[in-house]
This record gives sequence, C-alpha cells and structure tokens, in this order.
Amino acid sequence: MLERFLPGPLGRTLALAALLALVPLAPQAGAQAIPDFEDPQPSDMRAVVERFGQDRGVLLRFHSIESPRRRDRMRDFYGEWVDRLEAIDYDGLNHEGRIDWVLLRNRVRYELERLGVEETLALEAAPFVPFEADLVALHEARRDLEAVDPREAAELLHRVTGEIERTRAEVQQALRGDRHLGGVELTPVVALRVASRLTSLRTVVNQWFGHFDGYDPLFSWWVTTPHEAFGEAIGSYINLIRREGAGIRPGEPEPIIGDPLGREALILDLRNELVAYSPEELLEIAHHELEWGEARMREAAARLGFGDDIHAALEHVKGLHVEPGQQIHLVTKLAREAEEYLEEHDLVTVPPLAREVWRMEMLSPQAQRTAPFFLGGEVVRVAFPTDGMTHEERLMSLRANNEHFSRAVVHHELIPGHHLQGFFTSRYSTHRSAFSTPFWGEGWALYWELLLWDMGFQRGPEDEIGMLFWRNHRAARILFSLAFHLGEMTPEEAIELLVERIGHEPAAAEAEVRRSFAGQYSPLYQAGYLLGGLQLRQLHREMVESGRMSNREFHDHILRSGRMPIEMVRASITGESPPRDFVPLWRFHPAVP
Repeated sequence: MLERFLPGPLGRTLALAALLALVPLAPQAGAQAIPDFEDPQPSDMRAVVERFGQDRGVLLRFHSIESPRRRDRMRDFYGEWVDRLEAIDYDGLNHEGRIDWVLLRNRVRYELERLGVEETLALEAAPFVPFEADLVALHEARRDLEAVDPREAAELLHRVTGEIERTRAEVQQALRGDRHLGGVELTPVVALRVASRLTSLRTVVNQWFGHFDGYDPLFSWWVTTPHEAFGEAIGSYINLIRREGAGIRPGEPEPIIGDPLGREALILDLRNELVAYSPEELLEIAHHELEWGEARMREAAARLGFGDDIHAALEHVKGLHVEPGQQIHLVTKLAREAEEYLEEHDLVTVPPLAREVWRMEMLSPQAQRTAPFFLGGEVVRVAFPTDGMTHEERLMSLRANNEHFSRAVVHHELIPGHHLQGFFTSRYSTHRSAFSTPFWGEGWALYWELLLWDMGFQRGPEDEIGMLFWRNHRAARILFSLAFHLGEMTPEEAIELLVERIGHEPAAAEAEVRRSFAGQYSPLYQAGYLLGGLQLRQLHREMVESGRMSNREFHDHILRSGRMPIEMVRASITGESPPRDFVPLWRFHPAVP
C-alpha cells in the first residue's frame, strides 16, 4: 500500500514512502488486539500525523525566532506536506484515517496562511527594529555552526548599538508628535508587539554570546564590552517602548491592552476550527444564550424571594461561602459528589486510577490576579483568600468563590472535565494532539455544565444561580472576545459587561479580561468554551437522545477519539466519513440555523 504515499509531481527531497517505512501504518497481520488499550478504530494516518508533528516541531526548534528565513523554510515544509497529502489515496484510507487526512490538510493550509499574517505583523514592527536582520543573522549563523570572527562580531554589535540609540531617539521624537515612525503609528498594541520583539532579540543575542564567551578567549576579549553596551541600549529602548508607547509604568496598575487581530484573522481561525459560522453569527448565538440565561436567572431569583432582581439574588448567593481555610474541604466534597453522580447515572467511564491521582493546590495572591476562580486538570488549583491579601481582596475572593459558584465548576476542572479528558487523551488517539482546539478542550468541560443542568444536577435556586452565573459568563466571553478582535469593544467595556450584566466582582472581572487579552490565548479561545459545549450538546441530541447510543458509549467514544474540531468528532461518532473536498457545513445552533 505504500505506493499511494509517493511524493507529488513537484517532487521533494524526502520521499514519503521512506518517511513511513520507519513506522507501520497499521498493526501487522495476526497482531494481538488488547482490549481497553486501543483507540476506538486505529487510523491509517496515525503515523503520518505523528511524523508531521515531529518534523514541524524540530524545524521550529531549529528556527527558534521569527525571521524571513524561518518563514521561507516553513512555507517549503508546508508545501511539501500539501503535495504528500494530495498523493495519498484518500479512498483507500479507513474511516478514522479519512478524518485525520482532512484534519491534517486543514492544519497545513491554516499554517501556510498564518505565515502571511506573521509577515504582515513583522512589516508593521519593522520601522522600530531596523537592526533586526543583523541580530537574527548572529543567531542563525550559530544555528548553522558557522565559525565566528570575534572582531567582526564586536564591530557588528557596536554598530547595532548605535542604531538602537538612534532609533530610540527617533521614537522619543515621534512620541512627542504624532507617534508615527516609518508610516506606522506607535499605538499601545504596536508598542507591545515591538517590546516583545525586542525582548526576543535580546534573548537570542545573550544566548549567542553565552555560546562563545569563556570558550573562545579571543571572542571574550573582543565582544564582552560591545555586548554589555548592547544590553544597556536595548534594555533602555525596551523600557521606553513599554513605558511611553504602551503606558506600562512601574508602580502603576498595568493597562489591559490586548492585540485585536481583525475580522480576517477571526475567519481564518474559524476555518481552522471547522466552524461554519461567521463572527457576526456567533455573536448572535451569544446574545441568544445570554438572554436565555438571564431569563432563567430571573426565575431563580423569584423563587428566592427577590422578584426579578438578578443582582439581589447574586448578592445573596455570593454570601453563602465557607469560612477561610475551609475551601479545600468544600472542593473535595464537591469533586466526590460529581464522581458519584456520574456513576449513579452511568454517564461515562471513570477509571479508578483517574479518581485516585488528582491533586489540589491553592493559588497564590499573585496568581489570583489573572485566575480568580479555579484552574484544573490533574491538579485543581483553587482560589480563596490568603493572609497576603488586602481586606477588600479577601472579601471579593470569598464572594467570587462561594459554595454554589464552586459547585457549578469543580466538575468542569476535574471529573468529568479537564482531568478526565487529559487522562484519556494522554492514552488514546494521542496523535490528535496536533489538532487540539479550545472548542474540544474547553468545550468538553463546559458541555458537562450544560448536560448536568438538563439532567437536574442543581439542588435548588441557589445552585441554579451558581450554574447560570457561569453559563452567562461564557456567553459574555463570546461577546467580548469576538467584539474585541472585531474592534467593537475595548477591555474596559468588557470589564463593565462582566460587572453590570453578569454580576462579577470588579477585581474578578478585571482578572478575567486581563487573562483573556493579555495571556497567550488564541483569538477564539474564550469563545470556544460555550460554542464547543453547544456543539457537543447538539451532537448528544443527535446520538443519545435519539436512542442511537447510550450516554456512556457516547462520552467514552469522544474521550477515546482524541482532541479535534467538533465537526470531526461528529464524523467519527456517526461513522460518516468526510468527503475528500470537505468544507465545514454543520449548523449546530437553532438560533442561527
């Protein structure tokens, strides 16, 4: 069967047949199948996907800083993989193999387009780093194992230091005027990008210097002094860009700036996620979900005696927290309660080892500035007041992590949420980590909040308030994250939305927005929680509520099939292979059919 993996007509230096000869595509005839240790159906493409990830990873580790050379090399690499995939006999692949072929082709195309986005951003920063090419050349020459001429290296660093000082003076002049340099405005967003680029350049130059310093006495004699001067100059320049360009000043609250990427970048990411909706349609879904949640909130508030006053009901529930020092015990109780509920209703397989090994840690006051609630996985990280907080911070942490808010999300972080999904995906269909997506990763954990609501997991109106608070919060995340990247909402307006409409504590709202915009998250990450959960809930309707599968069969299949966009989860679980020319078409929400 290897003839179907021959290279395409353009030819490449490495034949895919040789690539695959090292790893068989399928078990050899007569190989023993061991129950509970295999993927639901072995994929013919598993070895291909793994090799793509391995080769891509080693190239990016070699080309460890953005540069024209790296972009050219990666374009060649992705071009090779386009040809290799086109040469595969798609019709000869098994069902899971076809899914992986579609996923890998989609990923390769996405990465090619992302190189164009990267190049555009580099051009925008270019007037502020005119010396960049010289510094990247030092790094790339070291990677190529080229001999270094100490005197020439010293002269290069001396010249670059002068260029940094001249550029710094030009930027200072621009900041006193219209903030433009080389036709580019130094907005806070651009300033953050430039500061990040300068920091990366300083790092690679320090690594370059450390590689030779002390091992080559002549190098140390020539280069030490110019390197010290370079460090002072670039450090001063970074401080100027951060302080005057981005408004980040020592001793003052750091502004939330973020990096809005625009509609085209959102559409590119939606194609990568195989989501058949426009950004504007997703905003419609978010508004629909938030309005639904607010209506249920009013109903719960009325049952608590607050009429339709949502905020009064929220204030009541926020006061139902345990005493300082007791949150550890509450989280343990809530986690075991969720595990027992899953077992009682036969919802999903929970291996005893998964129940045995999860652990707990408390979040520091510093960490709670960007993570004011829970973080989860094999280790659940819990936010609650500490003696290092101010009185106001302690009160807000108590209220934000009350018993009913906590009961709604402990299972999101542990079992059946992030811990259980990590337990399975580290053991089954591991090659699909290449296709990891927040719509699957966060969507799975959020889906359980939706399902447990539908099943009546809530014990009364206080629990309903807690569950609806988080559901409304995730709808708001779609609204503010997409609107921000579309240029329609500022971080300050996002904080106001969370406080006024969702009911967040001000510090918690700021921490949520800071985490969303200042962290290392993709543009669609925050939207992926509820949207991914809604996708899985619709799939549950199609497969379980229709009687085609049991809950346990449905959930076990998803966990064993691995991380991937939800429309391919749908293809896997229905047994309907995607066509070779697949484009996303699934419309999963009745509000925007």
